[in-house]
Amino acid sequence: MRVLGIDPGYGIVGFGIIDIDNFGTKVVDYGAITTPKEMRLPERLKIIADSFEQILQEYKPEEIAIEELFFFKNLTTVIPVAEARGVIISTCYSRCQKVFEYTPLQIKQALTGIGRAEKHQVQFMVKNILGLAEVPKPDDVADALAVAICHSQINSALNSNLI
Repeated sequence: MRVLGIDPGYGIVGFGIIDIDNFGTKVVDYGAITTPKEMRLPERLKIIADSFEQILQEYKPEEIAIEELFFFKNLTTVIPVAEARGVIISTCYSRCQKVFEYTPLQIKQALTGIGRAEKHQVQFMVKNILGLAEVPKPDDVADALAVAICHSQINSALNSNLI
């Protein structure tokens, strides 16, 4: 099974694609979609949508996992991030109706066994589970791979949080 994991944002969107089979979990590709600060939000959202169209067309994931917005300290960024997340979900759902959501707590729990794990602990597990030489950068990319791994571990048999 091929899974696309997504860490949503509007300045940087992390994505990670993994394959899961009887032999384990293997990274296919990962990266970040970035949008220029000087652009207006609608232009940035278009870049994000177009980028996901290309990713979906090229990699054809069977399932997609995206991090939920759980808590934001900065109220001025929560709305644009939510709008970007909506564009991402809509774009992904139009190509693959198996879109799942996970909270940061669920992701940390799935990767480390500790729901309140620190970011570096999750990154360490991403690196080890996927057999990578180093933690992917920027952090959004490692987070996206963590979302994909989380999905592969806790949602293969359960479809309870299908959007």
